[in-house]
Amino acid sequence: MTRPLGILGGMSWESTASYYRLLNEGVRDARGGLHSAPLLLHSVDFAGIAALQKAGDWATAGEQLAAAAGGLELAGAGALLLATNTMHKVAATIEAAVNIPLLHIGDAVGQALHQAGIQRVALLGTRFTMQEAFYRERLSQRFAITVQVPDATAMAEIDRVIFEELCRGQFHERARTFYLEQLQRLREQGAEAAILGCTEIGLLLEGCSSPLPLYDSTALHVDMGLGWLLEQRR
Repeated sequence: MTRPLGILGGMSWESTASYYRLLNEGVRDARGGLHSAPLLLHSVDFAGIAALQKAGDWATAGEQLAAAAGGLELAGAGALLLATNTMHKVAATIEAAVNIPLLHIGDAVGQALHQAGIQRVALLGTRFTMQEAFYRERLSQRFAITVQVPDATAMAEIDRVIFEELCRGQFHERARTFYLEQLQRLREQGAEAAILGCTEIGLLLEGCSSPLPLYDSTALHVDMGLGWLLEQRR
């Protein structure tokens, strides 16, 4: 019997809904008929987590997510997807609290970039993901990938759009144009491709003509989860 895949989501629920849809579509396409993905979901109240991020209280945020992950394990999950890039800052805290694997979003992205032979990549995400070392160092140390980020002014606007618009289900043309302009600038600075390193950005840029090849962290993370689910059937 296939064990469920646990999703630790709600950060924001907009992108968690994409995880749910894409995982079910992937299992349907792979297995056919009425098959769907066996999933367990713990969706947190993002307002509380966002407040802890803003306050820099990552320890408390990590403890809360670790407790939620433990609940998913007790409910029967055989592996976990943390459906957010930024909160992978506390991945080690979550991993220490459970005895099942956490399928790391940075590894999903890094493996795809490495397989494509990409060595220099732009990164768009929250200011935490762009500024702090946890994401960039994982890509550098595990996959020998150099990460570029926008300048401080652009970074602040990218972050604002994520929290004030994308996480609230607002996808405006002005924001779309701004993000594409930043990708063009990063291309001119030597980036070979771009990571959509916030799980909502793919919703904003869906269907757009981009100046750089886009690696959507949500889609790549889902593929990693599908690989785990489908491997159990073998």
